[in-house]
Amino acid sequence: MPIHEHDEMIDAAIRILLEEDQQITISFSPGGISIRFPTTRKLAEYLGIPHYYVLPRFGAMERDGLITRIERVGISTTVAGTKELLRLMAEHYQERAEEILGKEFLRALQANANGRE
Repeated sequence: MPIHEHDEMIDAAIRILLEEDQQITISFSPGGISIRFPTTRKLAEYLGIPHYYVLPRFGAMERDGLITRIERVGISTTVAGTKELLRLMAEHYQERAEEILGKEFLRALQANANGRE
């Protein structure tokens, strides 16, 4: 499935993080930067769909290398998922993201995700 097929789910996650939670959990590791996703139940509730409709979509996102799911830990983006999430965030929610993360930090995340330092 093309990465952009997942934009609706990623967009919903961004809106939850920026508007409802008003916080973003970011992890740094030698492998790259990952961003914590809202729970599948929270995404289902936000989208107004049954929880069991969200699970296959997350399975597809995992197969496409955008997220990793770890039992009892949660869902986080992979390097490719972080890049896609930050792309959508910049296209649609740049101002709000800057309010939450700060302009300089957001720029640094975007640069890192795009392979620049």
